[in-house]
Amino acid sequence: MTVQTQQKQACFHCGETCPPTPIQIDDHSFCCQGCATVYELLRDKEMCHYYRMASSPGAGSKRNTQKQIYDFLDNPQVAQQLLDFAEGSIAKVRLFIPAIHCTSCIWLLENLHRIDAGILHSRVHFMKREVAITYNRQHTSLRKIAELLAQLHYAPLITLEDAYKKSDPSIDRHLIYKAGVAFFAFGNMMLISMPEYLTFGDYVEENFRQFFGYLNILLALPVLFYCSQDYFISSWNALKQRQINIEVPITLGIMSLFIVSTWEILSRTGPGYMDSLGGLLFFLLTGRLFQQKTYQALSFERDYKSYFPISVLLKKEGREYFASVEELKKGDTIVVRHQELIPADAILKKGQGLIDYSFVTGESAPVVKQENELIYAGGRQIGGVIELEVVKDFSQSYLTQLWNNEIFAKHHRTPLQQITDQFSKIFTRNVLLIALGAALYWLPQDISKALHAFTSVLIIACPCAIALAAPYALGTALRYFGRHRFYLKNAQVVEHLARIDTIVFDKTGTLTNTQQAEVKWQGTLLSEEEQMQIACLASQSIHPLSKAIANYLNKPTSLLLNHVQEHPGKGIEGYVGNAYIRLGSASFMGQELSNSSKGNVYVSINHQVRGYFIVHHPFREDLADVMAVLASNYRIAVLSGDQEQERARLEKIFARVPNGIPMLFRQSPHDKLHFIKSLQEAGSYSMMLGDGLNDAGALRQADVGVALAEDVLAFSPASDGILDAQSFGKLPYFLQFAKKAVGVVKACFALSLIYNLVGVSFAVRGNLSPVIAAILMPLSSISVVAFATLMTRYKAKKILSE
Repeated sequence: MTVQTQQKQACFHCGETCPPTPIQIDDHSFCCQGCATVYELLRDKEMCHYYRMASSPGAGSKRNTQKQIYDFLDNPQVAQQLLDFAEGSIAKVRLFIPAIHCTSCIWLLENLHRIDAGILHSRVHFMKREVAITYNRQHTSLRKIAELLAQLHYAPLITLEDAYKKSDPSIDRHLIYKAGVAFFAFGNMMLISMPEYLTFGDYVEENFRQFFGYLNILLALPVLFYCSQDYFISSWNALKQRQINIEVPITLGIMSLFIVSTWEILSRTGPGYMDSLGGLLFFLLTGRLFQQKTYQALSFERDYKSYFPISVLLKKEGREYFASVEELKKGDTIVVRHQELIPADAILKKGQGLIDYSFVTGESAPVVKQENELIYAGGRQIGGVIELEVVKDFSQSYLTQLWNNEIFAKHHRTPLQQITDQFSKIFTRNVLLIALGAALYWLPQDISKALHAFTSVLIIACPCAIALAAPYALGTALRYFGRHRFYLKNAQVVEHLARIDTIVFDKTGTLTNTQQAEVKWQGTLLSEEEQMQIACLASQSIHPLSKAIANYLNKPTSLLLNHVQEHPGKGIEGYVGNAYIRLGSASFMGQELSNSSKGNVYVSINHQVRGYFIVHHPFREDLADVMAVLASNYRIAVLSGDQEQERARLEKIFARVPNGIPMLFRQSPHDKLHFIKSLQEAGSYSMMLGDGLNDAGALRQADVGVALAEDVLAFSPASDGILDAQSFGKLPYFLQFAKKAVGVVKACFALSLIYNLVGVSFAVRGNLSPVIAAILMPLSSISVVAFATLMTRYKAKKILSE
């Protein structure tokens, strides 16, 4: 029940001052019915942990909140412009939430499914202040979600012009304002304290000195309560969670400077160090601003998106050719075959679509699409060739989100991440002990020196540089990999590459050059119509053998197809016109055939085997050199789904390898997956290199899965990276560069540690002023970032340009 009280208190939800008669619920006071409603909603859903993560977590969310009308979101045309994806009952939307400001906000917004059962999943991008929501349209709607967010005081900013996408979230104006206030106070406090620095302070009248001291305290108040509030809030939240973060020592330094300076001024025992406090905050805030700008200038995430290696088959004026997906424009006609990804929202113009949206929704059940129906980017066609008209320009960032879908994430932290986390925790605790020890040592001799030693140690010793080393070094490496046509999913893959000791190659499409093939037909004579039917079915597959046969026959592929189904590692079947065609291995035909021809592609027309195609793909020209170099540093294995006819040719190519290379033939996709598992169980750290079609399971299982791409739509969420076939010869250099990049990170760790040891050694002596420490702390981070970036660039140019 709601009761009234006369006690004036701060609102439990937003922290604002309550009116004389606040609303009181469960011994908590609220300034308005809105805050009370949010509390009751969270309480009823057993989500009051929101209030334990931060004091008054709704403070930022209530700011600028006004009554919103979201009825317009029920308009299908309006909703369609806002949704990223909508198919059947599943829809995805990204909303800009200006009120996101702390960990409590993130926790609440990522637990929306506990409030509305129709919300399946929500994830916050803190820097962009966005929340990505996946929901079931049968149980909730976009309007209800927007209204729920507004009710929670997280009203989304929705404009049909997508104004929030045009805003620049990278500019932290509050940080700029705080730095400005700190600079104003610092400059004036320095001016007021000038007589003390110029040694004629004793000639200033005592009344003036006391007045200047009071003025310094007055100027220090906004510095303490406004400019440093982020440090206090972060430290308090960490301590409430029984943790010590890197802000705690800085906060203690700020408090000690203010308390001791205030005591000296009021007791008339000294001029205090208020100017040092102002300078400390000014340089800390400017250092943080500079770090943000430096990070944005080296944004490797943006760079690797721009190098994303996806091509698509364009059709213009009756001619088909491959082009970069980034060139796709509204109105273009694209051709998508079996197992290829649809790169942009498009309307189906020809053929029947059977779309697998598992990369978007996690649901593997295919969706049937008819002509003139909309198909969303990220769907994969299963079945025959389809033609589509692009209705939206290609969105690189959307496909990158699909590739980083958590369905395909490998959830384990890298050793560098573990070292960084553990070191930061131990480092912060030890810094506190050193600062306290230095203060206790100097206290009996010189209070001023004790204060300088205590605050300087807390400020100058910071693990920020260590935390920044890996992201910058590995992120820079990521860009250089992309420039040489080796595209990795994220920076952590670079570290995994440096750790591998075993490399497993798939043969077909990886060791062989699928762009060149010798094809011969052995069997009964095929009519012109039968050749067209075979070519039409073969063109539905992106398997290298099927592509070679389609190119060899070189017939029109415009016949009607139905019930096309591809069986990975076996073959493809379907109705072409009135004929039932099957292409594949001998076992796929269900007949006992001679051993000499088991590795060929057999053709069955209307359940009668008519013969087989003999397909020979030449091995890559630089294969022997690559294997010879890799075998000297790694364990190598070759897996193939083919028969053993190629063993002799491979052994001849691998003749330069001293002990030969293990080769396993007749390997199904399941066998390849099991082989990778057996390596991992034996303690090996493996990389799988395959064509991304039949090897999806093995690629996903391997510690590093790399799909080799020719000219097809090679988007594969199962892989950690995509290697352009033209760069296959650089594989040994890529692995060498990965090790060097990790070496740069370790060098950065050492450099940061040396810096901190030297800085602390000066600080504990009391000879380093807090202002100088505040200048040196961000400079250390910037210098480590510069070293990581420049050294990684040097290694890249030295190794990859050879």
